[in-house]
Amino acid sequence: MEIETETKRWGSSLGIIIPSKIIKAEKIQVGQKITIDILSKKKTTGEDIFGKFKFKKPIQVLLDETDKDFEPEVFN
Repeated sequence: MEIETETKRWGSSLGIIIPSKIIKAEKIQVGQKITIDILSKKKTTGEDIFGKFKFKKPIQVLLDETDKDFEPEVFN
C-alpha cells in the first residue's frame, strides 16, 4: 500500500503519521516492525539509472546515427 504523508518534528528527529485507515487495513500493531520505502521527488537522470558511461562518440552523434535509420510507422 502506498501513502503520502508529511514529516513532523519529534525532538531532534523526524516522525511520520500513519493514517488510521491504513493502520486498520494493514492490521498494524503497536511495537510491530514495518518497512518504509522512501521515494525522493528528485529528478532521476540517466546517470542515476545507468551510472557513468564512457562513449567513443558524443551522445548527440550516437542519437543522430540512431535517428537516421528510423522510419516512423504511419497510421491511416
